[in-house]
Amino acid sequence: MDFVTRVFGQTPDWGVALAGTAIGVILASAIAEVLLSIVRRLTGMAVGRGVRVVLWLLLTALLTPPVLELVGEPMQTGVRLSTVTQWVFGSGLRVILIGLLAFVLLRTLRLAVTRFERYLAEAPGPGALEQAKRARTLSRLLQNVASLAIMAIATLMMLQELRVNIVPILTGAGILGLAVGFGAQTLVKDVISGFFLILENQVRVGDVARINGTGGLVESINLRTIVLRDQSGAVHIFPCGSVNTLTNLSMDFAFALLDVGVAYKHDTDHVVAVLRTTADELCNSAEFGPLTLEPMEVIGVEAFGDSSVTIRVRIKTLPLKQWTVLREFRRRIKKAFDAAGIESRKVT
Repeated sequence: MDFVTRVFGQTPDWGVALAGTAIGVILASAIAEVLLSIVRRLTGMAVGRGVRVVLWLLLTALLTPPVLELVGEPMQTGVRLSTVTQWVFGSGLRVILIGLLAFVLLRTLRLAVTRFERYLAEAPGPGALEQAKRARTLSRLLQNVASLAIMAIATLMMLQELRVNIVPILTGAGILGLAVGFGAQTLVKDVISGFFLILENQVRVGDVARINGTGGLVESINLRTIVLRDQSGAVHIFPCGSVNTLTNLSMDFAFALLDVGVAYKHDTDHVVAVLRTTADELCNSAEFGPLTLEPMEVIGVEAFGDSSVTIRVRIKTLPLKQWTVLREFRRRIKKAFDAAGIESRKVT
């Protein structure tokens, strides 16, 4: 009872005290969920259980005393109702407005980036796919940088409204930046390399590329890393500063390149005529015609093997469509050679 007397200054009405405490706990839980939901939407990261519990305890300790004062059972310690009211209609309102403005800016930025990508993806013409890739790469980078800047500025403004001195924070950030600049030379090299890699449009999100001998689909490009996913589903992450060789297999256009080996007994001109007829049928088909850009080009006799003559041909296609065209071309060549009585040795 001595503890209760010290807390409340008198013996409280337990029913009212318990009701006020319950209201404070429920109010703290609701506010905590709203704050965590906003953080999750802004950052895309899930908040751990420990952070959730700590936030709930802090809000409960902060809100319970003014709620008890409101229901007629004031505590001797804790935040006063007048203090909360004054803060809510002063700095609290400005903090809420800053948070809402930051949220609106982030949502507007995300919506604008999404609509911009969709507009370029739906644009007509053969260059639409390339424009969409570049837009997707740059827009993701811009969205990440702009989101980080908005959140940093909003956080500093909120701390200032909460009477927190932000000068030491800015000073510490400056000193940390200098330390990172001197100590993390590899990181700086990666960032600079990534900046010029994106600026020069060497590779885009959605391209198929070969980096340092490893090929795959480019899933993400950041200032520091490039993320590839190969055909087996494995993800390869390359620091931009470590990229020694980069081969883009889907820049502007591609070639469906094919080496056809036939027996020596066949006339190469006849074989080329069959290949050309087959390629023309492929390029004029409703399904595969839109994927090709030019008729088949005959490179010529590429090599003489032990038991075959190799003829090289190629078809110019849209980016990333060369493998689709190649598979269909091989299927049609098999049927055409069977019908013409041509003995094929190897088709690669």
